Amino acid sequence: MPGDASARKNLSLPKERRLQQTWEFEKVRREGQRLVKGCLILNWRIAEGQMLSRLGVISSRKIGNAVHRTRARRLIREAFRLHQCELSPPSDLVVVARPSIHGKKFEQVEKDFLLLTKEAKLLGAA
Repeated sequence: MPGDASARKNLSLPKERRLQQTWEFEKVRREGQRLVKGCLILNWRIAEGQMLSRLGVISSRKIGNAVHRTRARRLIREAFRLHQCELSPPSDLVVVARPSIHGKKFEQVEKDFLLLTKEAKLLGAA
């Protein structure tokens, strides 16, 4: 089943697909655009010269304790992971979890993520 392995690899979320440095987050927030919908805030910036979109996630203490913040980050990363190939043009995304994410199921978070990316005109057929 080599086809399955390559499909899984394409949907992974390696470090190259993540924003990790503080200056990367700040650049997206300073130079990019912003939308709010449901339990998420999306900041994005079109990344010229990049082949792939990258994701950064912010979850503050307003969401709850460490367990709730970690769960919120996992849900957002999973929504991005499943739809990363559909994002066009390649962009840097910073997604901020709002306190209303507490208690939401993955389907609800994914729906908000898709609505935001569609409204930002980032979701196109790959």
